[in-house]
Amino acid sequence: MFAVKRSVAVTTALASALSVSAGVAHANKKMEEVLVEGRHLSMDKVNSVKTPTPIIDVPQSLSIFSAEQIAQQGVKSVRDIIDYSAGVTTSQGEGHRDAVVFRGIRSTADFYLDGVRDDVQYYRPLYNIERVEILRGPNALLFGRGGTGGILNRVSKKAQLDEQFTGFQAGLNTHGEYDVQFDSNFAAGEGMAFRINGYYAQLENHRDFYDGDRIGVNPTARFELGSATTLDVSYEYIDHDRFIDRGIPTGADGEPVDRLDDVVFGDPEINQTKLEAHVFRATLEHEFTEGLKGNVNAFYGDYDKFYQNFYASSYDEVNTPDLVTLDGYVDTTDRQNLVISSNLIGEFMTGNIGHTLLVGGEVIETSSDQDRFNAFWDTTQDDNEVFFIGNKLNLRNGVGVNADGVTTTNDFTVDINDDTRVDIETYSLYIQDQVELTSWLDVVLGARYDTFDIDVNNVVAGEKRSRGDDEVSPRAGLIIKPRENISLYASYSESFLPRSGEQFANINGANDQLDPDVFENSEIGVKWDITPLLSFTMAYFENEQTRSERDNDTGEEFEVRGLEIDGFEVQLQGMLIDDLFISSGYTYLDGETADGEDPRELPENKAFVWGSYWVTEKLGFGLGVTYQDDSLISDGGTATLPSYTRVDAAVYYDVSEKLRLQMNIENLTDENYYPNAHSTHQASVGSPINALFTVSGTF
Repeated sequence: MFAVKRSVAVTTALASALSVSAGVAHANKKMEEVLVEGRHLSMDKVNSVKTPTPIIDVPQSLSIFSAEQIAQQGVKSVRDIIDYSAGVTTSQGEGHRDAVVFRGIRSTADFYLDGVRDDVQYYRPLYNIERVEILRGPNALLFGRGGTGGILNRVSKKAQLDEQFTGFQAGLNTHGEYDVQFDSNFAAGEGMAFRINGYYAQLENHRDFYDGDRIGVNPTARFELGSATTLDVSYEYIDHDRFIDRGIPTGADGEPVDRLDDVVFGDPEINQTKLEAHVFRATLEHEFTEGLKGNVNAFYGDYDKFYQNFYASSYDEVNTPDLVTLDGYVDTTDRQNLVISSNLIGEFMTGNIGHTLLVGGEVIETSSDQDRFNAFWDTTQDDNEVFFIGNKLNLRNGVGVNADGVTTTNDFTVDINDDTRVDIETYSLYIQDQVELTSWLDVVLGARYDTFDIDVNNVVAGEKRSRGDDEVSPRAGLIIKPRENISLYASYSESFLPRSGEQFANINGANDQLDPDVFENSEIGVKWDITPLLSFTMAYFENEQTRSERDNDTGEEFEVRGLEIDGFEVQLQGMLIDDLFISSGYTYLDGETADGEDPRELPENKAFVWGSYWVTEKLGFGLGVTYQDDSLISDGGTATLPSYTRVDAAVYYDVSEKLRLQMNIENLTDENYYPNAHSTHQASVGSPINALFTVSGTF
């Protein structure tokens, strides 16, 4: 039997944060450890909860996607994970970045790597990831600013002491895209180990002109400095280059125009994004006593990001169905993030009362230079030009023939839109105590204090502005356990977002004078471990935004209601019977903007189910269905993404204990669908039926 398949069932069913290595032999060795520790987000694994708290005792809705589940479902991107997760949906991200909608709140910055902020806009790789954790609801106590609807944390693979394994995976799909990756760990003497993960992908999909490549290399090392002290160090090099596709326009009925599904509204030479990054991480952990542990984390990331594109900015299907207006820009970002954080975690008793105490601090220094130049057409002398659609736009390398049959040329150096140089300093202190008053009653109390100082040099406007904010973010929770395997919880938390926004591009206008937006979240829920291998969770939540405005006549500041979201989630995950694993969920969302309108990107209903069944010791099948209700593309607008149902399938065959053959089929029924959008005339076109063939194993 291919050992990892049993590991999938155990690890994922328990929503474990302690997932097994990609290596098959390693999976065998880790089985007992998973069974014993799998119910905890344990201290010896960097994670988003930060304390060794059983998942059933966390007063918050969360999902965990293990490396094994990623491999089994043929997952290649964050979007693929979101499709099979409750409470979250995807946004287009303009074709060059991950963008997740957490309970109706879109974010391009609430991403973390080993619990450290990873806010640059790019597509995050998964080749070196042990698991992906999604925490829903405001998370400011643990992460500070942002996290207003939730956060997504990737936990990276670390070197393992006294382990020797090498795993590999190679895949090819019917679009012509292929990738190869490897994972090798080896001991180098007593108390020392090294691990290296590598990845290369040649990108291709169903859309014209789409191509690109991705490279990732991540060596790590672990040093046992003593019986109670370990040091993990890591370096990652990322090099991504890909075509930008911003989708198709919507028509007279408000839905994407399906006759234009095969048209790419961009330039095959111009529409591209590039990212080069160097990321250094180090974690020092020490166990002072059996009940007192601490860690210090250092993170430095240097990111060089470039993207340029044309896209459909206007389209009138009724009057000019064969014409489209294109706009465009070129954008660069040069960002350096330095993060130093430390946590002290104590488990102790005061009389008959138990405590899990978390005390921590964080310092973040960010330098971010970004600029943008608009398109500038010599025929119109502005950033918009009209083209005849046909089967393909007559446009290449910024030169084309417009709707009047006149040659037009774009220049990305004439019309500057933005040039800002930003420096940010953030200092944070936080404390949280999970108090076990009785065997059936826990109380969680905590707060975080943040100072957020931003200096912006607006080069275009010739002005410099600064803003400082001091914010306290409270958290409170109540957990009642009528039985050891059932918990009922209620929680309240707050989060904030400075007026400079999640990408802190500027504080123009009155933004340097107004307080941050505040998000308040209330949640009640139940967690039930039906069996040791099957769990059920349900949660109802409300999220409300308040923001500061200024009276134009008196100049006085006042608060107004912003976005309001409420809804509920249901999840069932684990082993239904021997050899049958299931992961399923349902989300209902309802919301209202400050103007009383329906919010964008808020499908009322979302449901998914993935099941895998092993017919024999060697042969297994997987089947998945994901459904998403229709949703608005813009707040209160008429443009709509229609509802859709997508069916996926998989077949696994274990040639031996060290070799697996796998086929994943996406969109088995060849559904024509539009998964997300960025604006009215930029709706993404979902992929038709396609298959991914994978070979994986160890040696």
